[in-house]
Amino acid sequence: MLDDQVFDAIKCCCERWGLSKVSVDDVALESGVSRATLYRLFPGGKDAMLEAYKVRELEEFFDRLRTEIDNVHSFEDLLVAAVVHSTRDLRADQHLATMLASEPGTMIESLTVDSMPRIIEAATSFLAPLAEQYVDRATARAAIDLLSRLTLSYFLAPSEGVDLGDAEQARRFLTPFLTAFVNPPSLV
Repeated sequence: MLDDQVFDAIKCCCERWGLSKVSVDDVALESGVSRATLYRLFPGGKDAMLEAYKVRELEEFFDRLRTEIDNVHSFEDLLVAAVVHSTRDLRADQHLATMLASEPGTMIESLTVDSMPRIIEAATSFLAPLAEQYVDRATARAAIDLLSRLTLSYFLAPSEGVDLGDAEQARRFLTPFLTAFVNPPSLV
């Protein structure tokens, strides 16, 4: 499929030169697809091409997550499984590791400032309908927002005290937060 060929080339070029230095010409050469075809596929040029690539990566991430949360039976199980899988998936992503090593500032900004709203929106769109089987919509959305931010934060700045990639440690760490969402403390 042409899209896969182009996206594989984008990935390769990003690893070679870094996200900010990749050009449409680089992707055309790497993919064997003409520059004109790339502009037809991505009318906005480089920015549209990289945006499409990011969307594809996010979709693939959630496809992998879907298989990990198929057999959960509670709000806590769902969100703990999502955090654990997300942490493991981020750690295993060699492309992401290469990009973070070659362009740490650009990538951290991309993951936090630029992409955080999109990441939270995607996580909410994917997980909220599942979480709403156990809690109301507002609670589901608030918990997913918090855990998305927390997961990305702990990935970018790992803690010596908790490993969110370890199911047991993650559950111990996350249970008080999740309990507070389900049974909020009284302010009276």
